[in-house]
Amino acid sequence: MLSENIKALRRARGLSQEDLASRLHVVRQTVSKWEKGLSVPDADLLQKMAEVFETDVASLLGAPEPEKTTDFATVVQELAHINAQLAEKNRRSRRIWRAIAGVLIGLAVAYLLLIVLSLTAFRIYSYEDAIEIDTYSTETVIEEQVIP
Repeated sequence: MLSENIKALRRARGLSQEDLASRLHVVRQTVSKWEKGLSVPDADLLQKMAEVFETDVASLLGAPEPEKTTDFATVVQELAHINAQLAEKNRRSRRIWRAIAGVLIGLAVAYLLLIVLSLTAFRIYSYEDAIEIDTYSTETVIEEQVIP
């Protein structure tokens, strides 16, 4: 909700991400991350943002009815809750990517193992054929010497 509120209020005021970033003394990418829900502003920046948007912090956080007084502890608590949700989302994402990487590495190892086994089997087969041909040549030479 916070990300949607920041984006909606910024657009309603006719501000670009760059404009908002300069007023809050952050970089544009930071504002972009807030609007995408990838991070949340700290309590001080949230208060500055509320001043820029001429609203209160509770409405930024998505409170159903804006309260007349919002204490700093409530704001910090709300931000901590949003931050915990974001951290859980990131943990899940990392687990998924690790699982995908594990499967890909396993497939690569299996593929390399098959290549090594095929080359080994080919060498053994080629070596046995060479011994058989050599044995056949030797027997032919011995028979030709004995027969005369």
